[in-house]
Amino acid sequence: MNEYKTLHTLLTERLVEALATVGINSELAVVTMAADARFGDYQTNAAMVAAKQLKKNPRELAQQIVASFQLEDCSLEIAGAGFINFRFSNDFLAKQVTTLLQDARIGVPVANKPRTIVIDFSSPNVAKPMHVGHIRSTILGDSLARIARFLGHRVITDNHIGDWGTQFGKVIYGWKHFLNEAALVSAPVNELVRLYREVNALEESDPVLKAAVREELVKLQQGDVENLSIWKKVVQLSWKEFEQQYQLLSISFDEHLGESFYNEALAPLVERLIKEKIAQESEGAIVIFFHNHPTLLDKPFLIRKSDGGFLYATTDIATLEYREQRWHPDAVWYVCGVPQQLHFEQLMAVARRLGLNSDFRHVAFGSILGEDRKMMKTRSGDNIELGSLLKEAIDRAFQIVAEKNPDFSLEEKKEIARTIGLGALKYADLMQHRMTDYIFSWDKMLSFQGNTAPYLQNAYVRIRSIFRKAKEESETIELGSICLQEEAERALALQLLQFGEVIPAVLFDLRPNVLCLALYELANSFHRFYEQCPILKAEDAIKQSRLALAELTARVLKEGLELLGIGVPERM
Repeated sequence: MNEYKTLHTLLTERLVEALATVGINSELAVVTMAADARFGDYQTNAAMVAAKQLKKNPRELAQQIVASFQLEDCSLEIAGAGFINFRFSNDFLAKQVTTLLQDARIGVPVANKPRTIVIDFSSPNVAKPMHVGHIRSTILGDSLARIARFLGHRVITDNHIGDWGTQFGKVIYGWKHFLNEAALVSAPVNELVRLYREVNALEESDPVLKAAVREELVKLQQGDVENLSIWKKVVQLSWKEFEQQYQLLSISFDEHLGESFYNEALAPLVERLIKEKIAQESEGAIVIFFHNHPTLLDKPFLIRKSDGGFLYATTDIATLEYREQRWHPDAVWYVCGVPQQLHFEQLMAVARRLGLNSDFRHVAFGSILGEDRKMMKTRSGDNIELGSLLKEAIDRAFQIVAEKNPDFSLEEKKEIARTIGLGALKYADLMQHRMTDYIFSWDKMLSFQGNTAPYLQNAYVRIRSIFRKAKEESETIELGSICLQEEAERALALQLLQFGEVIPAVLFDLRPNVLCLALYELANSFHRFYEQCPILKAEDAIKQSRLALAELTARVLKEGLELLGIGVPERM
């Protein structure tokens, strides 16, 4: 089979040739999907941009481009001040979409220049439960990793867990004096939180206890055998609980190197930064100033406190260097909330000073809000635990599934509920532009109407039911060459062909909501096709063509949702 090219690639290549013929810079060969299908499939404003630069009439330039453009089965039309609209013939689209039946990648190209990408996401703190604030980083990071891998990039996912710091003095003191062994077995992280809170409350009014807590921390930092043993158990218990939640979400990591991993590197790092005149002393502390950086002039980066203690900043610089030495990444993406924007701007400025030239990106995102439009919390003001949120998603989905399908077995109901509930939770997050805050709503995310995971999953299930019915009517199901006679068929075919353009576009600005919107529009197109174009009652050739369109739609929906980390049930 010849190398498959997306429609966008074909048009761009031909437009580059046409622009060269009329003496226009090929960089202006920008093709986009048409904003209104009535005017064409794709469009370009190259003539208008070139006319402005060359001080020429845009419609005249557009006419020259159209005259030089060579691609069979594609008609061009000039609109308005000089837009050029492209429309493919039905026969050409039919041939193109027929080729996708044999393409395991459904038209998605592999990157021409695969990169090594480290994605840093999730990052919970040891001895604390994961909470609602971890959702966006965890789900967004996982989907970006899946998409980048599918495009052929080498991806290393690193969960940079918070497993070091002053809180361990309190946890260790609590472990030694107030530990409930039974509670530690049944709910380890909750017991660790209880210990921390109990000690924290006591030391406020007891200076002797406060000094003892500080001593436990110092002993840990100095390598005391007993305290290190307790710390290791705390880390293991916490990771075990985190891992259970990651497994439920079908998320895994290549590494989960905590802050403690870099401890030995911190002191030598600071001394080297001083020696290289990157860092300097200021009021007893060691800081990095950014004298040549306009937005960071008055925002120094503190890397060692006046008491000798190190900070997140120090650990993050050590992490930068470790990743560079181990993986030689072309890109490092930090999936972390908007409030950390200054920290990452400073960190990336330090990376440049150190001569690290990877593509460092802070993949920032907004907050999840409650119905009161404030940060989502429990009634008592605590963060909502991720585990309870996942359970509630599955429980709510189970009620819906049980109501719709009372005849399903209990195990089948549970499995479908898990797929629908967790899918709904993930999709509700990913469908948003990542920089926006959004209001959390169970009713909206679990709805079978609108831009939701259940709506997309239901479209897939509807297609599978068509094939089950077809199998009841005939032992063999044939998928024939696709022919496009009705407008609903054409619209569906065009969207199937554009899947290969959408996936790379997600990584352009690291926004999975681009894929969510494409899948939603595809499901809408399929439902219009389903309503307007009978499938099983059609004549043989038309039936086979429409079954092929349905099969491709199911494959694209399934693949697209899986790239978002969302499963599809066969029945629901």
